[in-house]
Amino acid sequence: MTGTAAAAHPTPLAAAAAQLRQHLRRRWLAQPTGVAEDRRARRAGGAPRVVTLGDVAAPAVADPNRCAATVHLTAATVLIGPLGGTAGRACGHCLATRWQRLRSRSQRDALEVGDQTTAVGPWPQLTAYQLDAVWELYRASHTGPPLPPPPSWDRHSIPLPRVSQLDLASLRVRTYPLLAEPCCPSCARQRPDTPDPLVLAHQPRPKPRPDTYRLRTPDDYPLPAAALVNPVCGAVGAGTALTVTSPTTAPVTGSVFIRGYGGLLDVSWSGQSSGYDASRALAHLEGLERYAGTHRRRNLTPVLAAYADLGPEALHPDRCGRHPDDVYETDLILRRFDPERPIPWVWGQNLHTGRPVLVPRRLCFYSSPAAGDTFVLSSSSGCATGSCLPEAVLFGLLELIERDAFLLAWYGNLTLPRIDLDTCPSTVRALVDRAELQGYRLHAFDTRIDLDVPVVTSLAVRHDGGPGLLSFAAAAHLDPRQAVTGALAEALTYIPHQPTTVRRRRAELERMADDYTLVRRLPDHSALFGLPRMAVHAGSYLDDRDTLPIEHLFACYRPPGTPDLRDDLRRVLDLLAARGFEAIMVDQTTPEQEAVGLRSVCTIVPGLLPIDFGWIRQRAPHLPRLRTAPAVAGLTDTDLADTDLRLVPHPFP
Repeated sequence: MTGTAAAAHPTPLAAAAAQLRQHLRRRWLAQPTGVAEDRRARRAGGAPRVVTLGDVAAPAVADPNRCAATVHLTAATVLIGPLGGTAGRACGHCLATRWQRLRSRSQRDALEVGDQTTAVGPWPQLTAYQLDAVWELYRASHTGPPLPPPPSWDRHSIPLPRVSQLDLASLRVRTYPLLAEPCCPSCARQRPDTPDPLVLAHQPRPKPRPDTYRLRTPDDYPLPAAALVNPVCGAVGAGTALTVTSPTTAPVTGSVFIRGYGGLLDVSWSGQSSGYDASRALAHLEGLERYAGTHRRRNLTPVLAAYADLGPEALHPDRCGRHPDDVYETDLILRRFDPERPIPWVWGQNLHTGRPVLVPRRLCFYSSPAAGDTFVLSSSSGCATGSCLPEAVLFGLLELIERDAFLLAWYGNLTLPRIDLDTCPSTVRALVDRAELQGYRLHAFDTRIDLDVPVVTSLAVRHDGGPGLLSFAAAAHLDPRQAVTGALAEALTYIPHQPTTVRRRRAELERMADDYTLVRRLPDHSALFGLPRMAVHAGSYLDDRDTLPIEHLFACYRPPGTPDLRDDLRRVLDLLAARGFEAIMVDQTTPEQEAVGLRSVCTIVPGLLPIDFGWIRQRAPHLPRLRTAPAVAGLTDTDLADTDLRLVPHPFP
């Protein structure tokens, strides 16, 4: 129900809240007077303040009543809190916002975009034992020493404010930690977005070893795991799932609904390592990265302006590629960029000059909806997280280079050198053996085009030619051996699911193979190449050419091998500049990340081929670089003509 509808038509839940409010106030006033009561009053700010959750949307404007509330009634539970906490504060509005984000698709749509909910019957009166249970939980939470945290909590969640959930059916109590909502309209201060000074070059970033490019391991970050993932107020999701039957990795996955230009999108995050503890840490880091990249999580007001009214510091979105006119005429979501129409902009920085740059918010916060700014549908490509800005930027740029190289090779129909995996480190042999046990053979290809950064494409091919035949992946790294390992490890994450996906979607995928315009979503691209009939379009990867030792292929390549990570970043920036590219960074870091020593960025390099999902929404086939880069790299004698291109949906997962 919308806030307006709820104001006009009191809900049955509101009537139950009034009953609870009256009971708690009566019990509060009945308490003995004296020091204990004074202490309670100081802690709770007076008698219990009761609000409802789930009958109206959490308001997007400041609400003093909800902000101060410490009793929250839902259809099935009562939440007591937030209370306590030595590591920051959170208000009732923070809790309401985080609780609502974890609701089901139907409930969120009813609350956020619906007209009015309809009661199917009278709301049951709360029973005497339910009312007493709420009071006793409230009293226990507000008087005496703090209750001990559950033993399952990690130590980093213990100092946070707490929320206790009372199940009204079973009277079971569960307690969860709560992170403050950084964009809370009631307790967070909003300020305008302004350019930040460039800080990449100011502080040395020593590496643990010259051949190491991550300054910290995932276990080094003090992640409050219980606050990040819990069913009441988890910052990135309600829970995680362990796939104990996976034969190749130990996956830990999670997801959350994010509202964007197309409604609620199920945003997934995962960790894929050889053990569940390591995978869980990676999953939490990726969940935070998705959380940072989908919407701006700092309480900053974007610059709202038309491109025509901005100065030269604004990035014209067409520099990142645009769709043909007929796409804008037929696509229901895409709209042509209008330089006269105001859209949201955020401040970024040119990484070569340090100059502030205004970037369309659509290009760097990929689920933020705004009227008229769907000139492209951006993705997480180029978004990365690290222990500092230089580390995050380095890996964001490597991802952009990886996607650019993959698309150049695919659409350009290039024949790539195949790497002899027997000449790679022993860790690669273990990955190959694991794939063989699942009936797949792994291949790896040197996918460097005109940028001398190791990019490796991996391909898993099913031995018996059955469904799930092909599975592609890729990785880029400054160390070619780590690029090979990363690409093969990525392929292993898809192998167990590809045959099942193809069998489940067989009829749908067959129609896509006949009509590429039916390829519309990200999962369609990789699933399509699980069809055995699509192998004919991957001939340049499947022929019987000789393999080459990795030492031979990268004989002239020297990893930076410096003690300072800034030197590695400068090398990549110099390679881009030598080809005429400029890199831009937008800081996406959320307060939750900053508190644990993380930084997230979106990197943008106008002119590199952008990856898109959905056949009619591809920008890469229409950009000049696709036709010129192979010749610049010496891979072809002349620029590619349209007849040279492989105009088939890319298989990037």
